[in-house]
Formats: sequence, structure tokens, C-alpha cells
Amino acid sequence: MSAAALEAFRARARRVGEQHATEIDALDETAGARRALEVLAAAGLTKVCVPEQWGGAHLDGLASRKDVSCRALCAVRSELARHSAMLDVMLVMQGLGSYAITIGGSEALRGELLPRVARGELVAAFALTEPGAGSDLGLVATRAERVGARWKLTGHKTFISNAGVAGLYTVLARTSGEPGDGGKASLTMFCVPASTPGLVPERFEVTSPHPIGDVRFEGVEVDDAQRLGDVGSGLDTALAVLGRFRVSVAAAANGFARRALEESIAHLKSRVQFGKPLAAQQGLGFDLAEMDMRLRAAELLVDEAAAAVDRGQRAVLEVARAKLFATENASYVCDRAVQHFGGLGVKRGVLVERLWRDVRALRIYEGASEVQKLLMARELTR
Repeated sequence: MSAAALEAFRARARRVGEQHATEIDALDETAGARRALEVLAAAGLTKVCVPEQWGGAHLDGLASRKDVSCRALCAVRSELARHSAMLDVMLVMQGLGSYAITIGGSEALRGELLPRVARGELVAAFALTEPGAGSDLGLVATRAERVGARWKLTGHKTFISNAGVAGLYTVLARTSGEPGDGGKASLTMFCVPASTPGLVPERFEVTSPHPIGDVRFEGVEVDDAQRLGDVGSGLDTALAVLGRFRVSVAAAANGFARRALEESIAHLKSRVQFGKPLAAQQGLGFDLAEMDMRLRAAELLVDEAAAAVDRGQRAVLEVARAKLFATENASYVCDRAVQHFGGLGVKRGVLVERLWRDVRALRIYEGASEVQKLLMARELTR
């Protein structure tokens, strides 16, 4: 049953990519993001980011009705990334930005917000990273102070996808202690509507275009009902979000790499040099073999990790292994594709050049490659 459900999710994502990727990629960042979310919602794909109980997709046994299926998310992301980075990022941000509500919000908050996220009506964002806090969340300095029955947030987040587009931000803030204390029992998650006075998004550009930027909290006040989980539980909540969604980064990497390999094969078969197609050159044929083998290994690692997460296993080693190998391999595969295209490979507008830019950030966000190695070493020596 689950295999059929996964194929149905893939097929739906494939249709969206085939029908809309070219149109979306021709738009500017804001228009492209909004159009991407519109077509994803129309196809019902945004529902894979929300548990079935609160308006999400019917998972056919892939996960409980109260959770998001990692396997479904990976199936959709790998197919969307094969067609469009914008489709991919707008899909996953609905889950990444709302999952803290799933695991920490009150029943009233879940019932109010999650169905709207599932329908694509409410754009979500996940606000963790700060200028001084990336891999080490214990350095988070954004502070939330009690003001009667409310909380006042003051601080600066950066590299926040959907900045300026989102309708809600799930925010990690310090409710006690000082930066550098490790974050255990001193951080708390909050759900902050984008319309709240004092919330100021400031966009900037990155190599793979999508809405991203800084978000400043200048005395932003929210009710205690917007708190996600117990006071002091924010680090655990943030890590639980990353634990559920991190392996899907590897799936997206595989989607980018799959498209790069396809482009390489087509180019090497059609491009004639020295009287024969480039594919007939033994060295280039060996390149394709290496790319194919490494990509298939990455796909199998993602399948293993996603299944372990859906089974409720701890899966730290499996997820770190998949994220590390798939993202590093995607950079390798896309780089080889650029090399195969020669001068055309670095010409703006050629697909392999765009793929080469699209994959680079995946080795950094949601846990850099070095962090994945640390996690693996820790697990292997427990």
C-alpha cells in the first residue's frame, strides 16, 4: 500500500513540474514563490507538509495521522527539485515553518493554522538562524521576555527562507540564560504572525534565487497562546523539526543530481567532437558510470533514512549519513555535468549552470556537512 501511495505522490509532483516549472522559473523571486505555492496547493501537494489529522494528505499507512510522512515528503521533493528549485523550496517551507506548531502548539492553534498551511493559504517560515548562531543554537540571542500575559521578542534572525512572503514565522527565542549556555531549558519556540507590529523582514539575494533574508523583531509582542511547547523546550522542538525534515534535503539533492545526469547523458550523446559523439569517449563514459552509481547509492541512503524516521526510530546516524552523502554527491554530479557541457556549462540560462548553483547551499543549511560528520562520529562511538 505504501509503495503505491509514494508513487502517486511522485506522479503528482512530476505533473506539476512538467506543467509549471518553466513558467515559474521565468518570474521574479516573489512572483515565482507565490505562483509556485499556488500550483502546489492546487495539486494537493502542500498537504504532505501537514499531518492528516489537521488537513494534511491521506498517507495510506506511511505515517500516523498525527505526523508528517518523511517518505512522502522525500518522494515529492526529489521530483520537484528535478524540475524547479523554487517549487521545491516553497513546498518544504510549508512543513519546515509549521511543524513546530504540529508538535508544540495547542489544539486550538493547530486547528486554526495547520489546515490553512495545508491548503497553501498561509505561507510558513522557520526562524532559527542568527548572525551569531548557525550550527550552534545555544548561541541564539533573540530574546523573549514576559510582559504580563504576553511575550515581547527582540532580536535579529538571518537566512530565513520566505522572509517578506510568509504569513507566520515559527521563532526560536531565548527565555532565560545567556548565549553560549547550550540552549537546554533556556530557549522557547513561538508562532509569530507576520502582521505583528515590530516584525521587519529585509530581503537579500543568494546564488539560487528564492525569497530569503533577515527578519528583525523590534519589540514584537505575542500572546502566551502563541508559545509552542513548554517554556524552555525550544531547543528540543527545533531539533525535532530538523530531525523530521533534514532527510528531505538529501532527497532534493538527489532530484537536482538526477536532472544533471539526464542532461549530461543527452548532451554527450548528441555533441560530436573528433568525428564521434562525446559519449563514445571512454573517459566521459566512465564519468557517467560514476555519476549513476553514486546517485543510486544516495537514493538508497535516503530511502533507508526516511523509512527509519517514519517508523519512529531515533535514526540520527541514518539521517546524517543520507544528508551528508546525497548533498556532497549532488555537488559532484552537477559539477561534472557543467564540465561535460564545456563553455556552455557556465553560461547563465543553461540548465546545468543553474543546477550547479541550486545544489551548493544544500551542503550548508539544516546542518552543514561538517555537522553531519560530527553527528555520525558521535553515534558510531556511543
